[in-house]
Amino acid sequence: MRKHTCKVMALAMMGLTTFAALTSCSDDNNPSTIVPQPGANNQVDPNEKDNGISVIKGDNLGANGVIGSGEQEVAFHGNTTLKKGTYLLKGWVYVADGATLTIEPGTVIKGDKQTKAALIVERGGKLIAKGTQDAPIVFTSEEAPGERRPGDWGGVILCGKAKHNAGEAQIEGGPRTKHGGSDDNDNSGIMQYVRIEFAGYPFKKDQEINGLTLGSIGAGTTIDHIQVSYSNDDSYEWFGGKVNCKYLIAYKGWDDDFDTDNGFSGTVQYGLSVRDSKIADTSQSNGFESDNDASGSTATPTTSALFSNMTFVGPKGVDANFQNTTDYIDGGGMDPKNGAAKGKFQSAMQIRRGSHLQCINSVAYGWPIGLIIDGEKGNTRTDAASGAYTGLKNVYYADMTAVGTDGNKVYDDQLGTWTDKDGKRTLTLDATKPSFSHTWFLQQTGNKYFKTAAELLLGSNGTLKANVFPQSGSPLLNSASFAGITNSWLDKVSYIGAFDGTNDWTKGWTNFDPENTVY
Repeated sequence: MRKHTCKVMALAMMGLTTFAALTSCSDDNNPSTIVPQPGANNQVDPNEKDNGISVIKGDNLGANGVIGSGEQEVAFHGNTTLKKGTYLLKGWVYVADGATLTIEPGTVIKGDKQTKAALIVERGGKLIAKGTQDAPIVFTSEEAPGERRPGDWGGVILCGKAKHNAGEAQIEGGPRTKHGGSDDNDNSGIMQYVRIEFAGYPFKKDQEINGLTLGSIGAGTTIDHIQVSYSNDDSYEWFGGKVNCKYLIAYKGWDDDFDTDNGFSGTVQYGLSVRDSKIADTSQSNGFESDNDASGSTATPTTSALFSNMTFVGPKGVDANFQNTTDYIDGGGMDPKNGAAKGKFQSAMQIRRGSHLQCINSVAYGWPIGLIIDGEKGNTRTDAASGAYTGLKNVYYADMTAVGTDGNKVYDDQLGTWTDKDGKRTLTLDATKPSFSHTWFLQQTGNKYFKTAAELLLGSNGTLKANVFPQSGSPLLNSASFAGITNSWLDKVSYIGAFDGTNDWTKGWTNFDPENTVY
């Protein structure tokens, strides 16, 4: 069992007879953990409050290597730059409206487990986290190498003023912050060459912060070259907004890789998800999970984000012995034992509850299920049947146990019929026919199914222990199509999936063994 040593330092304030106690916990096995030192610099402003919580101003944020004050919640007001170095993030730190936090390339920020640390950028605030290929910015666990686990700390949340189909909403995960507005070009800052590792602390049952949460983020924000690893909830989740993103990696997350809700209508190009065959959530883990909203309403804007050049590697793609049972999916050596419930893997893509998610020029293999067009709530299924929704084009599936199924937690490729009864939809299965989702998938332009992943002719780069790079002769090469796509932000490339087989955009800034890295 690991031991933590708590140090209490009395801070004498010159000319005063009162003392303030600042408590922090350091890890005996991790001598690089920074402990606050006495002095005025890491203190909150005693004369100012922000909706009842303490305020840190200007250069006081990050002083002595600590982001936060030791209180559970503090708000940052002003502008400051965190110079390259290693910092300890303590508690929930809000970058408030009008404030800007800039982080220099090569900086490492360790989330404090004891205070469930999280960084939350509020509407009107900005985060400038502009790393480089050779010097990425890393948010990671404060725990010692070999002992880091999903959910060691909270995560990173950005909130903005772009449209959300409820108008305004409270951000998921527990922080005070609201998001949503009318400015689809709102600018919440820059995140480039950033890694987020071991986030998702469950501060209450079923209330975890995602690796990277994007609440109503506008297109004026820059998001590219992000790797989220071992998140205890979703790797990425968008709630509304119109931000465009490129080069996103979801690595061995607990729940869904890319979750889209509440009218997210931006564009994402070049995305990779790789699963751990021992890690899945009780809600059933997916590559995509997409809703218009929780009730499946027709609220606008509709969730209609466009994803292109995505590669999804399911649990069968990394483990030839994989079994989709709760006995097999036991968390492996990464079980955080923090109350996160283990479950089963579900689909590469679950589209439901009124979502009109679009995905083109993408590939997925090694999942129990390829596609679920779920008709339990909303109009996604009926719109797909009528031709009003045709969102998947030039998508290749391989090595799926079921090409499609027709309901959540339904694993049989059988035709499902939804009927309304007593105000609730019920599903009836017909084992003599393939699922609607299976049939619909193959009817869409350019979609194909391969029985084995070997037919895709994919290889590894040696660092990433998964086959994602197309080799000579791969059917993914020279097979992309952007016919009918007027989106000028997209690169009109010739290949399906995240990689062209020559340019490995993961090199230099990613880390596929963050558990054992010495920071």
